[in-house]
Amino acid sequence: MQRLGPGLVRLRRPLAAPPLRALGSSIEKKPRLSNVKISDVLQRKHTERWVDSTICYSTTVGEATQIVIERGLSGLMVVDKSTNINSETHQKGKVLGMMTSRDLLRRFSKGRLEGRSFDEVGGERVEDFMTPLNKVVYGRPEETVGQARDVMAKVGIKCLPIMSKEGRVEGILTARDMTDYGLDAKDKGGKEAFLNSISGRVGMSEHASMADPPSFMAYELNAMNKPLYVNVGTDAMPHPFKTESGVAGNKRLHGPGDYATDCDLSEDAMFTFRPENTTSNKELTYAGVGDGVGSWREYGVDPRLFSRALMGACEDYLKEMDEASKFDDVVIPVKPNEILAQAHQRVKDMDVIGSSTACVMLFDNEAHQIHFSNLGDSGIIVLRHIDSDVAGVLKRDRVTKREERKSDLRVNFVSQQQLKSFNHPYQFGWTGKESEGDKSSSFKDASDLCTSSIHIRRGDIVIMATDGLFDNVDVDDICSIVLQWEIANGFIDDSGDIALREKRWGKGEGKGYKEGYTVEDLAEELTSVARDRSLRDDIDSPFAILAKENDIMWSGGMPDDCSIVVLHVVGEGSQLAL
Repeated sequence: MQRLGPGLVRLRRPLAAPPLRALGSSIEKKPRLSNVKISDVLQRKHTERWVDSTICYSTTVGEATQIVIERGLSGLMVVDKSTNINSETHQKGKVLGMMTSRDLLRRFSKGRLEGRSFDEVGGERVEDFMTPLNKVVYGRPEETVGQARDVMAKVGIKCLPIMSKEGRVEGILTARDMTDYGLDAKDKGGKEAFLNSISGRVGMSEHASMADPPSFMAYELNAMNKPLYVNVGTDAMPHPFKTESGVAGNKRLHGPGDYATDCDLSEDAMFTFRPENTTSNKELTYAGVGDGVGSWREYGVDPRLFSRALMGACEDYLKEMDEASKFDDVVIPVKPNEILAQAHQRVKDMDVIGSSTACVMLFDNEAHQIHFSNLGDSGIIVLRHIDSDVAGVLKRDRVTKREERKSDLRVNFVSQQQLKSFNHPYQFGWTGKESEGDKSSSFKDASDLCTSSIHIRRGDIVIMATDGLFDNVDVDDICSIVLQWEIANGFIDDSGDIALREKRWGKGEGKGYKEGYTVEDLAEELTSVARDRSLRDDIDSPFAILAKENDIMWSGGMPDDCSIVVLHVVGEGSQLAL
């Protein structure tokens, strides 16, 4: 303030704050959370609140439930606390596996369905249902939060154990840990934080009610209580250069007329089966594919024998179960993992030498679900028309705008593959004697299957295939092939818009009968495209791209046997035999 004379003053202008760019060097810019190292997140977590994230293998389900609630944990490492794993430091606690809060919920749910009491289930021991070490997915301390999120999303888990290169479990990373890392203590607690973030959200009105489902779900909800059906198409092709003695020559020495077409030469195998003994509206559809491992020829073993025996045993077991249930009032579907477990044991009992990947699925038309079990690099994809204006809201930066896309047909689900290394899938196998617990072996059993369930809608296209398809045809190209099949047969219009289909369904006008005859054409088109792509040198296949990412020089396609099962989900049965 400056005094100018009696009673007169002039206020000085306050010093202007320097522009933000001038302070750039003095303001510490926080790193993006996705770039933060996992070790930093765990360090902060353990500094603020240390909680023992281990549980003894002998703990009961009831005790484990109490521990999870009291400690506020979503996952625990199961350990043997009586074992010394370091004689010098007397460190105890050999890790045996992992257990999550969802595992406990599933255990109680299963017990209720089996008619068991709460106390009976609560008395079980954790070791009886924990995830064993060889199935636990883990992260590394030096990896980033972004990498951890990707792994957790792909595997579908809520917590990720972090293991150092020395084999120590440093902690368990959860979604909450990653979110809390970006917040200061004052942001999470205190009066101001509560007033700004919480107070206005506590206490729902006593007149609160649930909103009606969104309009785009109207047809789906109306159809939920109606059974669905599937039309099935299959096709197979052998390796283009396959001979009775195996693969001979190469594509540069052969012309189209020399390509093998006899499927009896293929090392793939598959089956489809529908039980006869079901209730009036119940219709079950089973299917499976197996890919025999060709390297057995080097040992004088025909690789076709094992895959065919495995798929044949699956079908035989289903026929036996169907026959046994003919006098039952309620038919309980046979689970795919049970089918493969029984089939694998039968193949071993028959002393069939060899190995094969395998994928078996069950379509339950009343539950609108597909259940499947997979081992190796065969698998399942589900294609669905999904409106981008509805489903793409949360991912608009990743989804092509509706007006720029030719259709809304997208990949809705892709099954996980199980690989020991690149081009080296896990597999069912038999050498003539039982292995002695070799964890490094490529051979696995039914307990190692990737088993899951998928909700299915009318109009979905489900494709199960061996790697001969997926190694040569990108999933986006598969979508394009399926779309052209739908348009060519009038299931949707030329623009790819499904509005007319929805309108037709609303009137009860389906085309299930026509779909039943044309779905075989789709299977044949897919195998044909897979073969054509496998013979090309000028375009890298999905196999070639992945090979280069693994420092293996490979260009063009990957010639191989190819077997495909296509299921088109419809609203009315076509009464076609498989």
